[in-house]
Amino acid sequence: MILATSVSDFTIRSTSADDCALILSFIQELADFEKLSHEVVASAETLKESLFGEHHYAEVMIGEYQGIAVCYSLFFHNFSTFTGRPGIYLEDIYVKPDMRGKGFGKLMLAYIAKLAVERRCTRVEWSVLDWNEPAIQFYRSIGATPMDGWTVQRLDGSELTEFAEQFE
Repeated sequence: MILATSVSDFTIRSTSADDCALILSFIQELADFEKLSHEVVASAETLKESLFGEHHYAEVMIGEYQGIAVCYSLFFHNFSTFTGRPGIYLEDIYVKPDMRGKGFGKLMLAYIAKLAVERRCTRVEWSVLDWNEPAIQFYRSIGATPMDGWTVQRLDGSELTEFAEQFE
């Protein structure tokens, strides 16, 4: 699927297993930007299995300007028990630095919002690093609100494995 947008020469397209190396390159660029490249352990093979294997755990869209990939988004469904409906969690949205300010990120996010509405989701949620002021300002400009009073929790690595072993 390739979608034309309101920005000349900018399209949004779905991905296939053939895009895993490209997706990984975007993940690595985003991790570099966030100063978290040391945390990337994904490979093209793990992405192929997780995104296009027997179970599709997330969806990825690529934004192309004049036929060149310049941004991506990766998202998946979550669920709100309060609304009794699904939502979309936006794990990543990234625009190459030299392509920012052209409206590409806004269109990618608007497309995800459109998907959410079409799929009868009640919300789109994501996290942003507290030091990323340009992103925070952009999110406020489109009407996003911070979830004050909520703190993200994570269980991973050896802690995840050790805790899982406590199940009897």
